[in-house]
Amino acid sequence: MDVVEKIFWVDPYLTKLDAVVTSVNEDFITVDRTIAFAFSGGQESDSGTIGGYNILRADKRDKQIAYQLEGHDFSVGDPVLITIDWDRRYKLMRLHFVAEIVLELIYQNFARPEKIGAHIAENKARVDFFWEGNISKTFDFLQGEIYRLVANDLPIKSDFSDIAEEIRFWEIEGFARVPCGGTHIKKTGEIGELLLKRNNIGKGKERIEIYLK
Repeated sequence: MDVVEKIFWVDPYLTKLDAVVTSVNEDFITVDRTIAFAFSGGQESDSGTIGGYNILRADKRDKQIAYQLEGHDFSVGDPVLITIDWDRRYKLMRLHFVAEIVLELIYQNFARPEKIGAHIAENKARVDFFWEGNISKTFDFLQGEIYRLVANDLPIKSDFSDIAEEIRFWEIEGFARVPCGGTHIKKTGEIGELLLKRNNIGKGKERIEIYLK
């Protein structure tokens, strides 16, 4: 299967991109390059259009992404314009990154509990742990450290650790370097204000929910 060039890693702030259809399988197509992220690592897919047709679904298939478009009439070789819903993308990027920071702060300071789930949606992010007790007791510390990073407006580096295998990472110098294949903001100040909430999801299971203000 061909590899799609993932421009959302090169420039996650790009909202329009010209591409070419590389395969058609009923209502699913692939393209040679894309800015439309497909669900991965808990981060939801982008919303957008390809050639004017709404993206109904985006499936990550090894190093390719297949997009489901309703009622399209594309053929291999057709030029198309890809657009994404920028408001949704930017909320996903900010929530994704603050969830990454929460997870890293928990790992660094609380005996590295086991993460058992995560999900990044447009309205909130969540991270789930096996955890004894009430995880909200960490919130004053977490919020203080996050706001320190926000206030310092530190640069966030995103790059490949293995280009052939498409393994990526993000890094804040002096804080952490973490494997991650999502879309990332450029600086910590973009996170802005946030709210942490606790949800007990079962015996010994705690959830941190993250909302942007």
